[in-house]
Amino acid sequence: MKVFLIGSNGQVGKHIAKLLQESDIHELTAMVRSKEQAEQLQQSGINAVVANLEGSVDDLAEAMKGTDTVIFTAGSGGKTGPDKTLLVDLDGAVKSMEAAEKVGANRYVMVSAFKAYDRESWKDSPIKPYMVAKHYADRMLVESNLNYTIFGPGLLLNEPGTGKVAVEEKFDKTSIPREDVARAVVASLDEEKTYKKTIGLMSGEISVEEALKSVN
Repeated sequence: MKVFLIGSNGQVGKHIAKLLQESDIHELTAMVRSKEQAEQLQQSGINAVVANLEGSVDDLAEAMKGTDTVIFTAGSGGKTGPDKTLLVDLDGAVKSMEAAEKVGANRYVMVSAFKAYDRESWKDSPIKPYMVAKHYADRMLVESNLNYTIFGPGLLLNEPGTGKVAVEEKFDKTSIPREDVARAVVASLDEEKTYKKTIGLMSGEISVEEALKSVN
């Protein structure tokens, strides 16, 4: 499977890139925004291309040529304003979906936010513009022709992953290490139980692989 990773220089994306680089069944192409970032990844043995989510759909499609699967884990970041949130987390995401369809990719895995689909859950959120962007990007993905999986992780942590998660709606914990989110994303690529599903994701007591097989 040829996987195109958007957001490979982000905190979750770096973990995904490492896992895919070690995989025997997936071939990774990482998308970055600068030539310098691409050269750094290439020096570590990762195929990288330069493209920008604020560019055109055609430019993204050109970068994606030959792709089977797209993973979206990009974000405008907490230090930018609502304008960048709209341009990257919403419009950039939707453009990447359009580009994926244009090149004939079928599988698309989105790293979203917990309960982004539920307006009531984030109506008073301090990151409301981000949640709104995720809400509508996710809706566009669901309405697309792509075989999607949407992950809604809780509070993201930088501590080492445990390899154990929970995927139910009611959770004992409200956070998850970024490393475990990456593991779930990679494990979902070929797991049919995750196809056409939106999945809440927190730390738990079940292995990533077993948890994904239990998705209803």
